[in-house]
Amino acid sequence: MAIIEAVILLITLVIIANIIGHYLPNLPVSLIEIGLGLMVALVFAVKIPLKTDWFMLVFVAPLLFNDGRRFPKKELWALRGPIIGNAIFLVFATTLIGGLAIHWLVPALPLAASFALAAILSPTDPVAVQSISEQADLPPRVLHLVSGESLINDASGLISFKYGIAAAVTGYFSWQQAAGDFLYISIVGALAGMIIMLIIHFIRLFMLQQGFEDVMFHTILQLVTPFIIYLIVEDLFHASGVIAVVVAGIINHSSRNIFLDFLPELKLVTEQTWSISVYLLNGIVFLILGIELPVAMHNTVHNPMINTSEEILLVLAVWLILVIVRGLWTLAYLLYTNQTNPKTFRENIKIAVLSGLSGVRGAITMAGVLSVPTVLADGSPFPQRGLMLFIAAGVIIVSLVMAVVLIPKLTKVKAPIEMRGMQRDLEAEAATEDEAAADLLDETNAKIYMYKVAASMVESQRHIDNNRAALDLLAEYQLMIRRLESQQSEASTSDELPPLIAEELILRQVAFDGERQKLESLWAEKAISAKSYRHGKRKLRQKQVMLSVIGTSFNWHHVQLQVYRAWSISKRFLTHLWPRHTKSPSETEWQLTEREMAKAGIKQLSYFLKQPENRQRHYNRQVIYQIIVRYRNQIENMKNGGRSKTAIYERQLQKLRIKALTSERAAIQELLEQYKISWQLADELRKNINYSENALILARTDTE
Repeated sequence: MAIIEAVILLITLVIIANIIGHYLPNLPVSLIEIGLGLMVALVFAVKIPLKTDWFMLVFVAPLLFNDGRRFPKKELWALRGPIIGNAIFLVFATTLIGGLAIHWLVPALPLAASFALAAILSPTDPVAVQSISEQADLPPRVLHLVSGESLINDASGLISFKYGIAAAVTGYFSWQQAAGDFLYISIVGALAGMIIMLIIHFIRLFMLQQGFEDVMFHTILQLVTPFIIYLIVEDLFHASGVIAVVVAGIINHSSRNIFLDFLPELKLVTEQTWSISVYLLNGIVFLILGIELPVAMHNTVHNPMINTSEEILLVLAVWLILVIVRGLWTLAYLLYTNQTNPKTFRENIKIAVLSGLSGVRGAITMAGVLSVPTVLADGSPFPQRGLMLFIAAGVIIVSLVMAVVLIPKLTKVKAPIEMRGMQRDLEAEAATEDEAAADLLDETNAKIYMYKVAASMVESQRHIDNNRAALDLLAEYQLMIRRLESQQSEASTSDELPPLIAEELILRQVAFDGERQKLESLWAEKAISAKSYRHGKRKLRQKQVMLSVIGTSFNWHHVQLQVYRAWSISKRFLTHLWPRHTKSPSETEWQLTEREMAKAGIKQLSYFLKQPENRQRHYNRQVIYQIIVRYRNQIENMKNGGRSKTAIYERQLQKLRIKALTSERAAIQELLEQYKISWQLADELRKNINYSENALILARTDTE
């Protein structure tokens, strides 16, 4: 089958499987994909030619890099010792015990191949383990342990598998050489993965500092990173590319926030691109498993050394051995830590059983076993390759089915099992979100945080060339924040002003007094004309009305304020329609006067805050910043003529708006990942950003 046709077919089947999964939510999509693969293999005689090298490169490298990239370091770092112990020693124990048991059950399968099969059955699917462990209501310490172990046991399982296959192919195995090689390929692989990842980070950071801010380029660079690292480490250093990509993924996760200072939208684009990639890769692996099943079934069914019923019992026996080994390991850990988390022996047994059942095998197991060579070093067929594939595929299917059937019966919780590449289901997360409802932000607080993040980004991008546009945008964000805070204050049932608004009234009044004193000083010194003085008095009356409105209910001041605002908007609109190309002397004088008044307001506020009695009150910094931004915006506008806005200004403002909206998206994603907002609220906030972006595009189209 041509490679292009095969890729199109596999992607189409992944889509069909997920459509079916939508209507069968309690059935893992991976099982549906296996079934579809089996169907097309039987009905249409589809075959996918596999080669070990490219299969490991195309599937294993990106999947493991993504696992490392999503490593939840905060929760799991405290359990790094037990996690590493599980990821290494539990894998070796499973390899040893499982290999001996498989060889005892199937003497025709060489011991080295039995060890290899047990090794590749050791890794568990991290997403499935996390999903099942949450349903099983495991204690937090055990939950974090099995989840963390599942993220990094792929490397040790694949390395053990590689040695077992090498021993089976060559017929030679030395414990001393294996131990030395293991240390070399593990340490060098880890160091090489870390160094290469840091070099790639340095290159990306250097390019960003040079102004190369193409989001698509940086996203594609991250997508090809695991392939580059895997190839370099495997071909150049002859070390473990598997460990290298896992370590690289963890390093990438630890330092990815550096790039948000340059490209806040990079995180959102990268996450979505990775989700699509893993979604497809994981689905294709299980489809290939289904397509390969007829080959394995044909070889095993027609195997004269073992009948079909015995093969099925063999699969169940191997799965049971894996569950027992994992359960006993967890039980030993629970008994060892029982003093810090005392439970009865019966409770510990139940937790151990659930931990064993949660060890669902997934894409890495399938990717590894499909890479078993077809011939030995002497050219003879690899012994019992079909049986190995049959057992691995059977254990994957049985582990999924048993988890689906048994865990709900033991825990009385019914929820779909998730695998790599699957999006979190909203209903499955509802229980977790309800438990943490006290920590969730409401829409108002989420918007305030989102706008503050965007304002910080605008402030960081402000420089001498775009100063006016940046200050105008900052003033808009400060106004939106102020409105939201006012809504919170109005919702309060207390008759007293909230502390935040009370502080704002005090600080605004201080700055207002500074402006008034400056205007009177200029008039007394005959530095301004009577017309400018009257204009200044009128402006100050408007500000006095605004101060009177803050924190009060609807009254005549509100009506007066709205009249002032309507008149100001009308004047700006008329000025925009019939702009004046020359300024009268009085206009120039008033612009200088307003700048001086704004400077005096900032100066008076600064002097007030420096007083010892006021410093002890610790006035809210956000309120202070909001007032200062308004004055800075006023100074910058008067410096640029007060009303003229050039095409350069519009382009600068549009560029800042786009970056600000991107920062808002990044803030939403951050709140979502920290479980501070619900999925529904995140979706609603993103819709609002989409509307703002569409309005921005339409405004740009209208002006062109």
